[in-house]
Amino acid sequence: MLSTLAGLATTFGSLLGLAVRRPGPRFMAFVLGFSAGVMVLVSFIELLPAGIESLGLLLAVAVFLGAMLLMFLIDVAVPHDYIAEHHVAERKGRSPDLLRTGVFIALGIGIHNFPEGMAAFVGTLRDVGLGVSLAVAVGLHNIPEGLAVSLPIYAATGSRRRAFLWSFLSGVAEPLGALVAALLIGPVLSPALLGWMLAAVAGVMVFISLDELVPVASSYGHEHLSIVGVIFGMAAMAFSLWLLK
Repeated sequence: MLSTLAGLATTFGSLLGLAVRRPGPRFMAFVLGFSAGVMVLVSFIELLPAGIESLGLLLAVAVFLGAMLLMFLIDVAVPHDYIAEHHVAERKGRSPDLLRTGVFIALGIGIHNFPEGMAAFVGTLRDVGLGVSLAVAVGLHNIPEGLAVSLPIYAATGSRRRAFLWSFLSGVAEPLGALVAALLIGPVLSPALLGWMLAAVAGVMVFISLDELVPVASSYGHEHLSIVGVIFGMAAMAFSLWLLK
């Protein structure tokens, strides 16, 4: 349920894009930075320490780095981009095929959402409050992804229905990842396996934050605002964890 709600944030982003057409750069920079701050803090405060507790320092860190490497390989094989990158392309005089671009963004985001759904599932197995926090963080960064899908498709086709459908399908990958995790991991779950999963999820979250969210937030031209978002995201995550203790 939590991963489904996080995935539906992509749909919310699509609706927002179809309603307001283009969100302000300040809003995007802050929200993306905020989401990155939440993910980084929860990875190093909750997820990775839990993995170290179960596996030991060296093995947990190896799993953490291995997950980051896997995400890097996925990103190289199936890249996806954001609205800001299209704005940069427009300023440089490039005019890509918007429909093709939107469809490829949707496919790329769908593939990237799959491990995020697994992350929400595994975090909830550890602690429901942690799962809620992860779902909120993932949901926040899914909102601009929904915008990234819907805007080019709507601009190319003039069809709100098609733009909404593609963003919805990209978000469905989130609960699908959770379902696969439940079917494959649930029957053989053990403390050691949970430690592996938590360390791997930490790697996924940190990679998404450092490789995607912070650079894209800065690309909106408000670097300091993106860092302010990171700080506020970390503070909000720390406060929520304190309340749940």
